[in-house]
Amino acid sequence: MHPTGDAASVARATSPRGEVVLRRREDGAHELRVNGVFVMDTVETTSERLLAEAALAQVERPDHVLVGGLGLGFTAHAVLADRRVDRLDVVEIEPAVVAWMRDGTVPHGPALLADARVRVVEADVATVLEEAPDASYDLVLLDVDNGPDNLVHGENAALYTAPALGVVARVLAPGGTVVVWSAARSTALSAALTDVFGAAEELEVEVPAHGRVGSYWLHLARR
Repeated sequence: MHPTGDAASVARATSPRGEVVLRRREDGAHELRVNGVFVMDTVETTSERLLAEAALAQVERPDHVLVGGLGLGFTAHAVLADRRVDRLDVVEIEPAVVAWMRDGTVPHGPALLADARVRVVEADVATVLEEAPDASYDLVLLDVDNGPDNLVHGENAALYTAPALGVVARVLAPGGTVVVWSAARSTALSAALTDVFGAAEELEVEVPAHGRVGSYWLHLARR
């Protein structure tokens, strides 16, 4: 989605990866940008929610879920709405994003993170996956970029390649599923998932206009 309208900065922070800014638009919506690149807002959250719902529909017992990317919390919220989930690990590389969710700078943040099932890890999701025990997650949901072809941080490119996806396969329990959010269909990601898992699916997600033309995509694979 491409946001429109003027916006005022609510909070900003600088990390080794650059500048993170939370803005409030004239329509009251909050918008998150990283190094000037639009990441998400609080208006159109369909694809963030469907990322969780599509993944949850794939497994009978999604006891332990990992979400890569906290953002404004809409994927995590959808995961927690499923009472089958016993534990949710949310990995976010930007400490400021976590702080703004915890302290109410993002108004709905404190209630979301108060859920006892949530554990927020401030780290690179690739590192967390590398360090995770075998078969430790039933679902892995990755939403750390605008997709493998629209990176927020260039170093994330490796996350969408066969070696990193092989790590994801290792940490998934038998029957587990990985779902990757993307702003556009990625044939390279589908090929990498197929290489690792033997098969992959692409789900097109239609969204209301809100200034965007086209659809978002979810790329899935099962262990």
